[in-house]
Amino acid sequence: MSQTPTTATRAEETLWEGRPSQWTNFVPFLLCILIIPIPYAIYRWLVIKCTSYTLSTQRLRISSGILTKHFDDMELYRVKDITVTQPIWLRMVGLGNISMHTSDATTPNLLLPAISNSLEVHDMIRGEVERLRRERGVRELDVHDHEAEGDGGIFR
Repeated sequence: MSQTPTTATRAEETLWEGRPSQWTNFVPFLLCILIIPIPYAIYRWLVIKCTSYTLSTQRLRISSGILTKHFDDMELYRVKDITVTQPIWLRMVGLGNISMHTSDATTPNLLLPAISNSLEVHDMIRGEVERLRRERGVRELDVHDHEAEGDGGIFR
């Protein structure tokens, strides 16, 4: 009796391989590309559009807020240090960041981002700060905590 090969003894063969198409993600990708970034971009545009700075001879007024407006006045004589930073991407379009360190309780560090003619604005702020300090007789006194550094302080 001779045996004929049966399907039970036949070697296993792969007939097809595949995976789901990325087209099943079409709607989520579309939502991510079109819907999520557009409202965020509009929000960011509104934040910038609704933020303004007004430099006077006495103070810098910051106005911000889309639905609720916030106004913050920083007296110029409180400015301790002004720095202009111009990263390459801002410098290419003539902009710079102005940062100020102040003695103001609510705004000890203030950043004015992407300001046009930032060096000229820096010089205007600096000139007004110096003028106001002279007029008001304001002197800066920095108190350094020597005990926090472990040297026992000035007087032992």
